[in-house]
Amino acid sequence: MSETLQFLIRHGYSLLFAWVFIEQAGVPIPSAPILLAAGALAGMHQTSLAMAVVLSLIATLLADALWYWLGARLGSRVLRFLCRISIEPDSCVRRTEVSFERQGARLLIVAKFIPGLSAMAPPLAGVIRMSWQRFVLFDAIGALLWADSFLVTGYVFSGELERVAGHMAFLGTWLIVILIGAFAVYIAQKFIKRRRFLRKLRIGRIAPEELKKKLDEGEDVVIVDLRHALEFAAEPETIPGSVRMDAADLEEALEVIPRDREIVLFCNCPNEATAAQMALLLRSKGITRIRPLAEGIAGWRSRGFPLAPRQIGGAMLQASAPGATESF
Repeated sequence: MSETLQFLIRHGYSLLFAWVFIEQAGVPIPSAPILLAAGALAGMHQTSLAMAVVLSLIATLLADALWYWLGARLGSRVLRFLCRISIEPDSCVRRTEVSFERQGARLLIVAKFIPGLSAMAPPLAGVIRMSWQRFVLFDAIGALLWADSFLVTGYVFSGELERVAGHMAFLGTWLIVILIGAFAVYIAQKFIKRRRFLRKLRIGRIAPEELKKKLDEGEDVVIVDLRHALEFAAEPETIPGSVRMDAADLEEALEVIPRDREIVLFCNCPNEATAAQMALLLRSKGITRIRPLAEGIAGWRSRGFPLAPRQIGGAMLQASAPGATESF
């Protein structure tokens, strides 16, 4: 038996628990290989499959409970932090919010299998104040399905473990070089895609100080809060005078959007992605006096500028009707 397998047998349980916990806590080290190895060792009667399942479940629930608590405690700030350290920070919050809106707690069952959602779903559950019991139930189901899919696969194909380990030992350094090279290519592709995305979003923004000055001087500015409904419900304060609309609703109201006033869009995304994308879209439709708010509502809040309680967005939605332009 190879030295690698002997090491796994001696330290398998503690290594499995630590590895799964660290990955679920946010460190990008995939747990699939260690779960497959644990299942294979159980198939060779070197370890217990039941113990591997229990340890994987406990490690996952502990990490997810930590993110749930942080989400409930820190609100959307924890989501922005996760997005800043992710490979695709500009859309991860919005994508997770949309998925949660459609699936609710059921999203936790499949989130572990979807890159990006796995990290974002537990803190978002805390942000939207999902009940603790409901979170644990659905998260536990998802964790069991995720861990068991690898553990059982490893168990079924345990007879192949020694052969695979032998090939890995034969490849040695070359295997490491290949894996590192493949990962580097993946990261490079994501980086290039992101740079192209940011170049597309280069559009004149309005600084929080400039918007504050316009409001203080009584200038008639249309301010639209594009935060998703889930995030808005968790943090209902907004910039005074603004109304909240989903990006899709704003696009549908194209015909009644005023052309004679400046329009400011803001969101809570890295690089103001949602607001900038909507500004680009509306500019292509002939609405030129439109700008995203630099740094979004986070920048406004960090400067200590005033915030107002949530406003009913129905008036603005009603503006979509013909002849209702005065609602803007």
